[in-house]
Amino acid sequence: MVPEKKWLFTEDPNIMFEGDNAVGQMKKQIWDASEEEIDAILEEYGIPSPSELGVAGTYIQNTPRATQIEKRRKNDIVFVPIGCTENHGMHANTGLDTFMCTQILEGVRRFTAKQGHEVNLAFTPLNYGGHPYHHIGMPGTVIMPEEVVKESLIYCMLGLWNDGYRKIIFVNNHGHLWMLESAIHEFCKRYQLPGIFRVIEWHRAVREFFYPTNRKNSLETNFIHADEAETAVALLMFKEMIDMNVVQDADGKALLPDGHMDKSVDPYRRPCRWSEGEGHAAIERAATPEGIVGKPSQATADKAKRPIAAILKYLTLLHDEILEAYPAGTVPPVDQITLRKPEDMEPFLREPLSEGWKSVDELPRIGIFERL
Repeated sequence: MVPEKKWLFTEDPNIMFEGDNAVGQMKKQIWDASEEEIDAILEEYGIPSPSELGVAGTYIQNTPRATQIEKRRKNDIVFVPIGCTENHGMHANTGLDTFMCTQILEGVRRFTAKQGHEVNLAFTPLNYGGHPYHHIGMPGTVIMPEEVVKESLIYCMLGLWNDGYRKIIFVNNHGHLWMLESAIHEFCKRYQLPGIFRVIEWHRAVREFFYPTNRKNSLETNFIHADEAETAVALLMFKEMIDMNVVQDADGKALLPDGHMDKSVDPYRRPCRWSEGEGHAAIERAATPEGIVGKPSQATADKAKRPIAAILKYLTLLHDEILEAYPAGTVPPVDQITLRKPEDMEPFLREPLSEGWKSVDELPRIGIFERL
């Protein structure tokens, strides 16, 4: 007999959390936390803080290699922010998606450093991302072909793995999730390397905190695009890049009856995600040339505090559980997640450039997905 599922309920009948695992329990704690407790969490992570992209010692690429190797020997998890260049309205920066991810991950890095096992961050491989079709023709939006996106991510993963980062977590904010998922699966099929490879679409990971409710400082509208939710996060994390003096509101135009396609964080549990089709709504150029779908004029930094606290705690929990299960230098069992033999992989899993180490460039290709 299947045991009864345990749920943690809230005052909102639409929102509940799993009660029998650490993820649901953590979310319920964030849900119940006072505003003072949320502020304390943000302070622990140093939110808000200036961007660290140019701060020495914060990313793999801006740290002396000797120092970075020592970090990796303690913690071989790497978070990789995934963003894009996209029109988010006159009030916002076109790099908004990228900076959301980098600023969140920089907070996690600061927190884990204080815990004695600083997580690794890599520069984003996608300053210009893939895009759904309905963004076609928008100035300020730079659309890369899907194969360029996939191959860029695959070879980013391969290079990181070869350098000893065998737990690679993409953190995404942009509407090209299916390309990221495809890249991970193609990487695994093509190379069959042991490790942990994930993509986290961060706002969907903590979607409950983006639902409009009657609570104080709740968002008032559903998360869509360049809207109240995204602008609120930007105002909290990098307000200098936002100009609310020129903010505009705009609504999309549906071409079929409502009820089939969901919004960005699936608040209505509808049959289809927003990305699972086109033609049911007008393209952005025709319906919302402002680059906005929603009401960014209603955004305040306070409305983003609880969602940001939730994603910081979730990414920390994910990080901690991975590192506990597979400490630095170890990976899941080779013969359980690949078709390779453990003894064949042993040289490739050694410390890079140590005696007997082999590079992925020496890796025998196997399977029908190998590339010549």
